[in-house]
Formats: sequence, C-alpha cells, structure tokens
Amino acid sequence: MKRLRLNRLAQWIRSTRIGFLACLLFLVWAKTIFGYFVDFSLGLNDPLQYTLLLLNPLGTGIIFLSLGLYPKHARRGYLIGVIVYILSTLLLLANVLYYREFSDFLTINTVLGVSKVSQGLGASSLSMVKPHDIIYVIDIVLVALAYFSYSIWNIWRYIHNEPLRWPHFGLTLDTRQLPFHFPQAVTVFGIALFGLIMAVSEMNRPQLLTRTFDRNYIVKYLGLAPFTVYDAAKTAQNNQVRAQADSSNLDPVLQYTRSHYAAPNASYFGTAKGKNVIIIHLESFQQFLIGQKIDGQEVTPFLNSLIKEKDTLSFSNFFHQVGLGKTSDAENMLETSTFGIANGSLFSSLGTENTFEGAPAILNQRAGYTSAVFHGGSASFWNRDNVYKSLGYNDYFSGNFYNHDEKAATEYGIKDKLMMAETPKYLEHLQQPFYAKIITTSNHNPFYITQADSDFPDAGTDDATINGYFRTAHYLDEALKEFFNYLKASGLEKNSLVMLYGDHFGISNDRNTTLAPLLGKDPSTWNAFDDAQLQRVPLIFHMPGLKGGVNSTYGGEIDVLPTLLHLLGIDSSRYVQFGTDLLSSQHDSVVAFRNHNFVTSKYTVLGSKVYDNTTGKLLTLTPALEATIAKDQKSVDTRLSLSDDVANRNLLRFYVPLGFKPVNPNQYDYNQSLSNVLSIERNLGSKSTSLYSENNDQSTTGLYQTDAPELADDTDPITTFPDKVQDQTEASSSSESSSSSDVNVTTQPSK
Repeated sequence: MKRLRLNRLAQWIRSTRIGFLACLLFLVWAKTIFGYFVDFSLGLNDPLQYTLLLLNPLGTGIIFLSLGLYPKHARRGYLIGVIVYILSTLLLLANVLYYREFSDFLTINTVLGVSKVSQGLGASSLSMVKPHDIIYVIDIVLVALAYFSYSIWNIWRYIHNEPLRWPHFGLTLDTRQLPFHFPQAVTVFGIALFGLIMAVSEMNRPQLLTRTFDRNYIVKYLGLAPFTVYDAAKTAQNNQVRAQADSSNLDPVLQYTRSHYAAPNASYFGTAKGKNVIIIHLESFQQFLIGQKIDGQEVTPFLNSLIKEKDTLSFSNFFHQVGLGKTSDAENMLETSTFGIANGSLFSSLGTENTFEGAPAILNQRAGYTSAVFHGGSASFWNRDNVYKSLGYNDYFSGNFYNHDEKAATEYGIKDKLMMAETPKYLEHLQQPFYAKIITTSNHNPFYITQADSDFPDAGTDDATINGYFRTAHYLDEALKEFFNYLKASGLEKNSLVMLYGDHFGISNDRNTTLAPLLGKDPSTWNAFDDAQLQRVPLIFHMPGLKGGVNSTYGGEIDVLPTLLHLLGIDSSRYVQFGTDLLSSQHDSVVAFRNHNFVTSKYTVLGSKVYDNTTGKLLTLTPALEATIAKDQKSVDTRLSLSDDVANRNLLRFYVPLGFKPVNPNQYDYNQSLSNVLSIERNLGSKSTSLYSENNDQSTTGLYQTDAPELADDTDPITTFPDKVQDQTEASSSSESSSSSDVNVTTQPSK
C-alpha cells in the first residue's frame, strides 16, 4: 500500500504541472530549512518561533511558484517554475556563503556594490565553501550535467543525420487547461499563509519591520525572500528620502552632536600637537591575540612589549562597531566618527557621492597636514579610490605602486613584511607633519602564510582557519616590529604619534566554540555574551613623551577621531561626530553595536537579554535597571538613527563647520601620487620638510631591516619604484630621481 502511494505521488509529480511545481516547492522548503538549522544562527527561543521558521518558506514559495500556473502554454509554466526554483536556490546559497563570513544576510546595497568589493576575493571565497553545500545545488548540477551530456550526444547524432533526442527525466508536459480561477486561488492561498505568518510574528515580536534592527529577526520570522523584498523596498525608500532631504533635516543631528560633545582631558590635549600621525590598520585583529600563547610561544611578542612601554597608551575595552561594511565601516568611523550604514557598505554605496568631514581634510585645514594612504591591494577595493578623495587624502599609494609577484601576493594585496618594507620609499617624501594610514592585509581570511614566512606552531584545532589565524597574526606582529625599528632608526619615531587599531573580528561567531578552549573557555557554555566580548580589538597610541598605561575605559571605533584630534590639540566640537574623546571625563562609555545591541562598563545588552560583564550571567531586571537600560537603549538608537540620516540623506552637504572648506574630490589624481609628492618636494627646495630633505636628500630606506624570505637574495630590491610608476620620477630632478629610486633593503637571514 505504501509503495502504491509513493508510485501515485511520483506519477502525479511527473505527469501534472501542479505536481511538478509542488515538488519544486518541497525542495525549496527542504533546502531552506536545512540552511536555517545548519548554516544560520537565528536564535530560536520558543516552540512558536520554531513553528514559524518551519512555515515561512512555504508562504512566499507558493506565491512565486504559483506564477508557473498562469501561462496557458504548459512549457512556459514549467520554465517559469524552474527559473523561480533556481533563483530561490541561488539566493539561499549566496546568503549561506555571505553569512559564514559576515554573520549577516545579503542586502540590496551589498549586491549592488559587489563590483566595488569583489576584487581580490579568490581563495577567501573558496574557503567559505563547505562539503555539505553540495546539498543546495546537487539537483541543479545533475540536471545541468544531464542536459550537457545530451547536448554532446545530440551533436554526434546531428553529424550522423540521426533524429535529435532530449532528456525528459520521466516528465510528461501537462498540456491540460487548468480551471480558470485555480492559479489565482493558489496565489491567494500563498498570500493568506504569508499573512498569517506575518500576523503571528507581529504578535510574538511587535513592530517587527519598523523597529527590528537585527536582520536575523526578519529572516527567522518571515524568511529569506521576504527579507530581500523588504530590504529592496527600504533601499528604494532611502533613495527617495535622500532626494527629498534639505538643511532642516540636519537640525536634530547638530542638536545631538553638540549636546553629546565631551570636552578634552587637559592632561592629554595637545600633547601630540604638530606630530606626524601614522595609523596602522591591523586587519582582522582581535584583542585576545595580545598576550595569547600557543605551545608556550607568544602570538604577538612585539605588541605585548609595546603596550608595556611608558610611552604607550592602550585601551583594553575597545570594541569594533562594524556592520556589513566590515573594513570599510572601520575606516569610515576612524576618519569621520560616523557609523557605517545599516544595510551595506557606506564606502561602496554612498562614498562617491557623499560629503564628508574627514580627518585628512580637517588636519590639512586646521594644522597644515599632508596625507596619504598605503595599501598593497587594488585601488578600487571597497571603492577606496573614490572615497579617499572625498575624505581629502592627498595621495593614495595602492597596489600599483608596490612590486608584485607571486611570492609577494596575498588575496588582498602583498604580504605585510614586504608592503611595510616598501612603504618608506614613499613615506619619506611626504611633507611633515603628515597623516599617513598603512593598511595591512596578511591577517585576513583565509589566513594563509607559508612555512618559509613563519614557523609559528599550529594551534592544534581541527579548524584550519583558526590555526592559520594565529600564524598570520604572529607574522603581522613581526612586520610591525620591523617597521617600528625603522621608525627609530630613521628618526621618525621621535616626531610621530603612531596609532594601531584592529578593524573587526577575524574569527566569525560560528567558529568561536572551536576557539573557546584556546581562550580558557568551555565550549559547552559558550553563548552570545562571549561572542560580544570578542568584539574587542586593540587601540594603541605610541609616542615618546606620551603618558602611557593600559586604560580600561569602554569605547569603540566611533570614538577614535575626537580622541585623536584632541591629542593633536584640535577641538572637535565644531564637527558632526557621534563619538566622544576616550580620555575625557565626559566620555560616553555606552558602546553601540551596528545591530543596536550595546555594552557598557557594567553590562552587555543583546536583544532582550542583559548580561553581567563580571560574571557573564543573565541579570534579573529590577525596575531601576530596566529604566537605566531603556535610557541607554534610547541613546544607542538615537545615535545610530541620526548617523544613518547623515549618510543616507547626505546631510553634510548642508553644513559647513567654521573654518572648514568642503572637499573637492576632482582635485586629486591618485595615479600621479608619486609624481605629486616628488614635485612638491622639489619645488619647496630648502623649505621642504620631508624626511628625505631633512636627511640631506638621502634616502632612509637602507635603514629598513627585514627577514622576509622573498628578499633574502636581494635580486629584485623591493624598494625600487615599480616600472609602471617609474616614469613619475621624471617629474623631479634627475639627481632626486636617481637617489630616490636607487635604494635597497638590508636583509637579515630568513628563518
């Protein structure tokens, strides 16, 4: 009897259009549920949420697949069903892969900006693929292979004048006319089911679409397809709002930022006035790496020693606050003290058109700083080549200015030791004081470094990503040591404030239970609180004469710019900034995360759950604590909402701070960055303040010592200008060109 029923079911699927579409619906549902439980962490809390999760793929699945019932021609109906099925599968798989890296779901802005962030995504993308992903595509792949095989066979039959045949997989096109109202009835049933799911979800989570800031909630209750449609609608709405914005929209922003301003600490204000600023962007570098040991060896021996120096100020409770923009979000907060946007990368989607009050422009206009970025990767990655112009960077030395070959390359640029060894040949020609940012790349997923680059021991986990993370972090630490040695040898250290910061997590949440034993934690008790604590990243300031120590103040990346400006003696009150000076007694220590969760010095708030920072245990809410949390949550929501308004409406176009001149991006040509710095140096003559000029027109690059194995034989000096930019040296005098380009690195024996 059971076999007979199965045969009838199979016959119904093979011989009727309704059966075929119902089969596709089941497959979409099964794959989606598999993804929900295996690849996504949706935080299911009660039986109702489990029920809604099991039902939510059906509502939209019925609506979309019912489109295959409308055509009178059967073949078109089947084709529509197949197209809907393939698109649904691709949407699911894309979100699965994206979630593994970002712990979030794809938004429309992310998809639209993919061309600006896709360069260099090679092995890192492949590393996100897991064996069980075949479940998502196996049926499509098999059918495609079958059709490909039949195509080859039919070519052979055509050549031999035999009749062509095509696979039908047992399907019989159902050419019967469906009842007139049947397609409409199926669509209405799908809409009714989705409406029911929506209503129950609203009861369980009030104002789901109007007040939910965590995309997990929308996917958990409504599903992936509704989330994508919702996000598309919100994106279109934001674009319309942007077009309709005017200066009055800026009033609540100015009111908030002025009332939120924290006056500088008199003990630190201006202590770095007139100093060069060298910012080192530590890619994917989390705070737990500092002090960590593997097999008794320190992962970061140099940084461990640096934070103990009397001239080093570091922060032990400093958190990254990035969203989907990750590295670009961190850079945006660092440069502007505004948050990244909620639904994508601000750099990628808005950076070209938006007006900014960026650190390079502020320092240039207030204190005569020149500025440059050094990054061994693609110039357009994260749309940097456009955004840096809008921020007011004078020059951008991207991958084209560095010597690249297979030995030097990483997925996102060149190896840190090589890139940092090359950077001085450009850095020494910048007019002082300068504001320079160096972006490292080796410590990035897939965290691969060769045995020749580092003999650091394996962490011993069954996760290659985690094992590689400690090795690449150790390699970065060695690169930092070499660079700091150069700063001392060249004399730059005594006249510079060096700031190092971690941009975001390196180990994603789904790997944290594997990481836990290395951190002395029990994987079985690991929870969301522990995930949140791993959002700590380093923030380190080093300068001779700086009052050092380890500061336990709670803060985040949004607070970096006002802190830095005050150290340089520049008051930040006139600018639109959402962070506050970390050293100020008025500093706001409520650290807002991009999903509207937050952490304070006493507790961590994750959705409706409140954890005690000391014990990591859930707190029982008293009326007094509820009131405090509500106040802090309102502050977090306001801060993020106003920052989003600034970005999405481009509100800074309506506001010019006292003494600030809006940046004209068209005045910069980064293809000529080398020519630019050399021409300025030449034209200033004896008035040039570059390190090269101060050193009597002699290069300091020979002072750089590295043990990078690629430079052991010194056959191709990495500090010579690459051929593709060599012609820029002709813009300077022949003597300057000769002494600038004829430089070498002193190498130490390879490990």
